[in-house]
Amino acid sequence: MFTGGKQDSSDTVTSGQSSSVDLRATLLEKLEAVSGMSEDEAKKLLLNELAIELKDEIARKIKAATDEAEAEIDKRSREILVEAMYHGATDYVPEHTTSTIRLPDEDMKGRIIGKEGRNIRAFEAKTGVDVDVDETPGEIRLSCFDPVRREIAKRSLEQLMLDGRIQPSRIEEVVEKTKKEVEKIMFEEGEKLCHTVDVFNLPKEIVESLGRFKYRYSYGQNMIVHTLEETKIGIAIANEIGADVNIVRLGCLLHDIGKVVGEDEGTHVERGVALLKRLRFPQEVIDCVAQHHEDEPFSSEESVVVYIADAISGSRPGARHEDIEEYMKRMGDLEEIASSFPGVESSFAIQAGREVRVFFKATEVDDAQMTITVRDIAKKIEDELKYPGIVKVVGIRESRAEAKAS
Repeated sequence: MFTGGKQDSSDTVTSGQSSSVDLRATLLEKLEAVSGMSEDEAKKLLLNELAIELKDEIARKIKAATDEAEAEIDKRSREILVEAMYHGATDYVPEHTTSTIRLPDEDMKGRIIGKEGRNIRAFEAKTGVDVDVDETPGEIRLSCFDPVRREIAKRSLEQLMLDGRIQPSRIEEVVEKTKKEVEKIMFEEGEKLCHTVDVFNLPKEIVESLGRFKYRYSYGQNMIVHTLEETKIGIAIANEIGADVNIVRLGCLLHDIGKVVGEDEGTHVERGVALLKRLRFPQEVIDCVAQHHEDEPFSSEESVVVYIADAISGSRPGARHEDIEEYMKRMGDLEEIASSFPGVESSFAIQAGREVRVFFKATEVDDAQMTITVRDIAKKIEDELKYPGIVKVVGIRESRAEAKAS
């Protein structure tokens, strides 16, 4: 059947493509024969040569990009810390707990002492403080390790002096009343601290403990000021880096809670962790408290933020004002006691006196003897020195072998 005299264009295209493929295959075969290598081998060779040519240029670009990134990271880190410290500024003014009370006259001193000392004995028994009436004329000094008991005693004695009726029954009445007033003040201060950093509905036990910070100092730094400042700094850093703000907020607020709870053995970190576990706080918050002095490895970026915020607040100029001579003497005494034991090569007091690292002579002291000596050093420090918190003694015994090949 006649279909027309025009050739189908699709046949022409197909024929042209087939010729092109055949020609390319022929040329590849000739090139492979001349070069002595396959197409894949040639590609690999070309890529290798190109990589060699570009290696120096790539390295320069990587180095430039790395330097730029490090500079930007350093700049941004500074900005974050400065911004965090700015947000950490607080106008809270603490009341420094005083242990000295001025007397209006010498007659008042006699009334405080009472007949045959009965008034002063009753006061000391009820308050749990030591009263010194003879050290300085015109003054009475109150001495007690517990700052809350000392504050109750101070307020009670001032009230008794104003009232004028100083006798055992009246002393008991005033002290009891003052104790309730101080407990109310502490609870209100605990609530105020929590609400200032937007934390609500904490257990009453926690709020009461935080309120004790009002009368507690660490190296001269009031604990409420430190906690408030640290929490604001931690929140600001967490916001900047995208950490969990609520975890950081609670971690900062509760990091030193162990300093004002219980009389159990152990560091304030251990006591604080035990309290939070008992009250079923989230594990992430407990980890922040447990790791804020690097007693444990950091488990999250929130733990690191709490650690950094604590360090900024505690180490900034003017934050703490322990007598430098007393501090240096204590550090020297720690090292001197450790070095006095046989087999000790050197010793170093670190972490503001919280830890003593003792290096033993491996040729003179074995592992068993090192364990015994470390315990003896800790016992001697406990018996002879006064220090805040806990001092950890760490023994290190190292053996080395050297050889030269020539």
